[in-house]
Amino acid sequence: MPAHLIDGNLLSKQLRANVATRAAALTALGKRPGLAVILVGDSSASQVYVRNKVKACEDNGLHSVLEKYDANLTEVALLARIDALNQDPHIHGILVQLPLPAHINAHKVIEAIAAAKDVDGFHVSNAGLLMTGNPLFRPCTPYGVMKMLESIDYPVRGAHAVIVGASNIVGKPQSMLLLQAGATVTICNSKTRDLGHHTRHADILVVATGKRNIVTADMVKPGAVVIDVGMNRDDSGKLCGDVDFANVKEVAGYITPVPGGVGPMTITMLLVNTIEAAERN
Repeated sequence: MPAHLIDGNLLSKQLRANVATRAAALTALGKRPGLAVILVGDSSASQVYVRNKVKACEDNGLHSVLEKYDANLTEVALLARIDALNQDPHIHGILVQLPLPAHINAHKVIEAIAAAKDVDGFHVSNAGLLMTGNPLFRPCTPYGVMKMLESIDYPVRGAHAVIVGASNIVGKPQSMLLLQAGATVTICNSKTRDLGHHTRHADILVVATGKRNIVTADMVKPGAVVIDVGMNRDDSGKLCGDVDFANVKEVAGYITPVPGGVGPMTITMLLVNTIEAAERN
């Protein structure tokens, strides 16, 4: 029997309806939630991501400010603009779209964003709070994954979760959230020996490597929940994930599609974080 699909589009609509209600309540009090998005350079992929984030804000009652700069913007100028946004009482969240041009230190830029407005959850202060079990902001993609597991009422406590990919954006924070939920967690990376040995023991398998078909059907435990965070293109140019979806869905119990799975959840959780920031403010 094919796996049940976890529909990220449907779940996003439900969560965004709640965001819109909360945004309307704050706006009625004269505190409309505001998100500033900064884009440096002309990457076509980044432009699409930014456009989708801004539209999501507008569609759900948040105020959004989009600032576009040429790729030759200096690091000093970017840091100065972030400082100004940190002081702006109408802005509750600040997002700098990555990657940045090579001459700009991304770590320095992330650290320049006030921790209370770091709705991406990348600031070292927020990473530390997540590590100690008291997160201020949960990084958007891992937060979205947890909501997807919640939506299928999956018993995370006591489950064995395997994460393929150890990035600061997905893999590491995902491991922290799953640990806090009571899972036993294994993290695999590019140096892992015999990846399949680990993935075949996973009740929950989260794959976030950016490598197409890195997980095949023979690497998946029957009935497992498979969360595909990857975003790639196949030989015909169509969007696909890191998982061999066509074959893995015949083995897994639940699976996320690409597109329409984790992607829309990432933007939705950005809205949720921005609302939370405004409510705290």
